[in-house]
Amino acid sequence: MMRFQEKVALVTGGRSGIGRAIAQRLRDEGARVFTAQRSKDIDFEGIIADFTDLDCPARAVSEVIEKAGQLDVLINNAGMMQEAGVEEMHIDQWQRILTVNLTAPFLMIKAALPHLRVTGGSIVNTGSIEGLGSNPGHAAYCASKSGLHGLTRAIAVDHSSEGIRCNAIAPGWIDTDLNIDFIERIDDPDEFRRDIGKIHPIGRTGTPEEVAALAAFLAAPESTFITGQVYVIDGGRMAQLSLP
Repeated sequence: MMRFQEKVALVTGGRSGIGRAIAQRLRDEGARVFTAQRSKDIDFEGIIADFTDLDCPARAVSEVIEKAGQLDVLINNAGMMQEAGVEEMHIDQWQRILTVNLTAPFLMIKAALPHLRVTGGSIVNTGSIEGLGSNPGHAAYCASKSGLHGLTRAIAVDHSSEGIRCNAIAPGWIDTDLNIDFIERIDDPDEFRRDIGKIHPIGRTGTPEEVAALAAFLAAPESTFITGQVYVIDGGRMAQLSLP
């Protein structure tokens, strides 16, 4: 399929993990893909971007327009997480997580809207099942992802009449390089893999490529009647109740 022929996409956090898989999928289907992140990306048209800087989103969008002349797809994927209980978390830590995970996507969308209005573009935000539930010590991350889900719905309500769609994906445990490295550092990686597989009805964890397939569908023309939705992709984890 070449669903994104002659389309231009911007993927934040596109150098690794889910973002890299989305960027690759869009390019494989014909898109000209820009990525934006803190480090250089030699595989795509990379934009150096620090999303703790509130001026950064507008600059990133401007660079895409300057080089490509249009924007059809915006993927807000960049994010961060730091574990801490509420009482232990410093306000600067809280604010940094919300800035990267929620304020930066808001500013990316704000800067992109005039250009997406021209192309009838699509926005896909990378949320999380932790915007629907919570793991211990993840207060700021959960709050930011829940907020991103709400922002997704608000953008859809306000701008769908202009031909701009906005949806979110909510991944569960995905085998990104970061998660794989985490598993390899614990005492018994094989036991952890068995245990984490058990909490998924499908019997395994997910891959970045599976998440990318969903993101591409939501950005593509065949999903033109879908907007304001949060799509969970977690192998059934959120559907399964634990025994008492």
